[in-house]
Order: sequence, then structure tokens, then C-alpha cells
Amino acid sequence: MQHPVVTSRDEWIKAQQAHMKNEKALTYLRERMAAERRALPWLKIDKTYTFDTPTGPRTLADLFDGRSQLIVHHLMYHPDWDEACVGCTFQADHIDGPRPHLEHHDVRIVAVSRAPLDKLQAYKRRLGWQFDWVSSHGSDFNYDFNVSFTPDQIASGRIDYNFGTIDVDPRYMSEELPGISVFAKDASGAVHLVQSIYARGLDLLLGTSHYFDITPKGRDQSGNLDWLKRRDTYDAASADKACCHGA
Repeated sequence: MQHPVVTSRDEWIKAQQAHMKNEKALTYLRERMAAERRALPWLKIDKTYTFDTPTGPRTLADLFDGRSQLIVHHLMYHPDWDEACVGCTFQADHIDGPRPHLEHHDVRIVAVSRAPLDKLQAYKRRLGWQFDWVSSHGSDFNYDFNVSFTPDQIASGRIDYNFGTIDVDPRYMSEELPGISVFAKDASGAVHLVQSIYARGLDLLLGTSHYFDITPKGRDQSGNLDWLKRRDTYDAASADKACCHGA
């Protein structure tokens, strides 16, 4: 591990103070971006989506469970896969910590995947997750929210991902891609899409990555997720194959 010059305490403090100017500017910019995000227009959802859950079929409106705000993690798990995506598994490891705080402040958080419910439940037990995870198997939900794509779309070499800003990049030519959708329910009970986040935008929710950022080695990723493994396989000899993009 290479490191910068070792200096005196006075020079070290000066360097920290200089860095804080940029850090504060980023903090203020992040606050402005959050306010801008909250001011974005809403899109009313008129289509009815039904999910397979451990307690029976539930609609998108049902998933709010008495709250007015809903965060949906589009967790990549193709119906034919034996495991969920390793990158999305890493993302899902960050749900249970904040979940009780969110749900006591009018925010419901769930994961949705295309794999059948029995696969989701088995994988959930394996990882020890507590958050609700429901199946959109057989519905248009993932396709309508631009996180799943048909084999024909992949074969054509063109998809509509990240609001159309990613369309022909071969790294993203996959039937499953990651994302988050945020919904709100108004006083009349109507459901609206208020925010969608894709690709590198998901990084803001990865607390582990930001812990790495304050260490001398940083994320040490070499620009990809090849270092990442499912947390119950770190002692295994072989690395898990990364399947998320844009990390």
C-alpha cells in the first residue's frame, strides 16, 4: 500500500482543513440535489400490479402497508437462476439496518424480483434477511420499470435503461439489471412513481462502499465488482461472478 508523505501535525491539520472545503461543498451540493429530487414531478400509476407474497397475492398499493411512501429494491434474480445477483445481494445487505427507522417514519421498504417466491424465500433464509421480498413472476412489473428486458431486446443490442442514457453499452446487455423505484400514495389512495434510480446512482445507498472510501486503500475495486462475494462465501476458494453493472 502506497501512501502520501508523512508530515508534522501542523501540516497534517492544514491539509485536513483544505480538504474540508471540498467536503463541505459536496455536502451542500448533495443537500441541493436531494431537494431537487423531492421537487421532481410525479407519475400516476394506473396499471394494477399483483405480487406473490408469503401471505398471498398483494397489489402494489398493498405493499405500502399503511405508509404513504414505498421504496422498492429491484433485486436481480432471474427465474432460471439458482442465486440472486452477487452485486444485488450486496445491495440487499444494506436494507435491514435502516429498515426499522424507515418504517417508523412512514416509509415502507421491500424487494421485488422475477424469480418464483420459493426461490426468494430460500435465499432470504440463507442470508438471514428480515425485509419483505415479493415475487413479480409472470407480471409486467420489472419490464415496465425498465429493470428487466426480453431476450429479443438483448439480441437486438438495444435496451432502454437509466432513462435511455444507457441503450447500447454491451456491459448492460442483460435480461436483469439493478434499480430502485420510489412510490408515494396520496390522500385518495392513488399510487405515484416519484423517483427511479439505476446504475451508479445506486451507490449512494451502499454504506459499506462509503466506509471503504474513508480508509487508505479505498474500495480497492480496480473499477469493477470482481472483489465482491456473497457474505456467506468469503471463506470459499473461488470468487462469486459479479453480475451488477456500473459499480
